[in-house]
Amino acid sequence: MKLDIETFRQLRHLAPVIDDVLNAGEVEHADQALNLAALSQLCLELFDAYRSIHREEAQAGPD
Repeated sequence: MKLDIETFRQLRHLAPVIDDVLNAGEVEHADQALNLAALSQLCLELFDAYRSIHREEAQAGPD
């Protein structure tokens, strides 16, 4: 599934939040928590879009 430009831009914008949280081992700031929530929502939307295209694979789950 190819990402549209806006989704790709959003992921690139939010990616540093994961790096910050992983390096610190904790959520240190309120803006990090908000960005994690935005990233979570974006990931959910991507999964729903993927699942609608590849229903069988999404239902099977990871191997």
